Amino acid sequence: MYPSAPASSTYIGLMSGTSMDGVDAVLAHSEQGTWRVIDSAFLPFPADLRRALMCLQATSADELQREALAANALVRVYADCIAKLLKQADLTANAVRAVGAHGQTIRHRPDLGYTWQTNNPALLAEYCGIDVVADFRRRDVAAGGQGAPLVPAFHQSAFGTPAQHRVIANIGGISNISILPAGVNPTVSGFDTGPGNVLMDGWISRQRGLDYDADGAWAASGQVIPALLQALLKDPYFARPAPKSTGRDLFHLDWLAPHLLTHANADAADVQATLLALTATSLAEAISRYAPETQAVYVCGGGAYNTALMQSLETQLQKALKHRAPDNPGTALVQSSAALGISPSHVEALAFAWLAAQFLQRAPGNLPAVTGALGPRILGGLYPA
Repeated sequence: MYPSAPASSTYIGLMSGTSMDGVDAVLAHSEQGTWRVIDSAFLPFPADLRRALMCLQATSADELQREALAANALVRVYADCIAKLLKQADLTANAVRAVGAHGQTIRHRPDLGYTWQTNNPALLAEYCGIDVVADFRRRDVAAGGQGAPLVPAFHQSAFGTPAQHRVIANIGGISNISILPAGVNPTVSGFDTGPGNVLMDGWISRQRGLDYDADGAWAASGQVIPALLQALLKDPYFARPAPKSTGRDLFHLDWLAPHLLTHANADAADVQATLLALTATSLAEAISRYAPETQAVYVCGGGAYNTALMQSLETQLQKALKHRAPDNPGTALVQSSAALGISPSHVEALAFAWLAAQFLQRAPGNLPAVTGALGPRILGGLYPA
């Protein structure tokens, strides 16, 4: 029998996403279903760890050992981030009920019946002296689901309101949306819409040696290539009905390369502008198709800090809503999740603290309407300190 979490408790949530830039950690307190962030911390990945994780996105020699070593190195960063967080908050490990540790997704193939987040939660429990809850996705996949996105249930808990039809758009490496209808006991839905920052980050890294396009400035200096954008949007993933999820297994620079053959002379900044437009347009089309009643879109993840992307998303969303929903002629506002009281950098990490609490309470963490699983499932596994 797993232990039950107390009604009021403190958790740590860890998240390292598709962008693979580092780990976000939040220290959060739960009081009768309401979550409050006490403190937060971030640690970047060392360059050798990031390279190792990137290499593990594809098959290669001796990958079992390399994955195990990368998992251990990842956990050392996790443990350092937890130590930093506790020091900032002037707390000891025994003040924390559990750590929710997502791990680092290196393969996501629910179509083949598996998803894999590299992690070593047993080692993390040894390092930090706190119970660790990890491995959240595989139970959903075992039940026939996509294993992603898992955040819509938390989004409804934290951001849902009977008074407004909202969409929470998480723009990390991959973009996903949670559709939170107005009303009492609404049916929540959500799915991965396609690339977020992953293609933009990859392109600027190849062309300019930078990890990301700060504020979207480089993309803003270019011009969208309409023919290229339309070719990219023809990928079957965008038209596939939900539930669906994706990752680096599909959207990466090798996916982009064939499309560039007919645009070999294109300016690199124009390609970046087109990739930004791809993220904004695919998000806007998904929202207008599945949530035409949307009144407000709140953005979390790194994309919330990209001014050019936020502006493009709002422009594309107004167009898409006006086209699909004449009764909602482009009225949805696009703003940061900070407007709802939670920093864009904290939302996903907080979601995994919430999932850890759900596990300890023996409560489901998935939404079958989102993932396609056969039913609600308790997600995760416990690694006691």
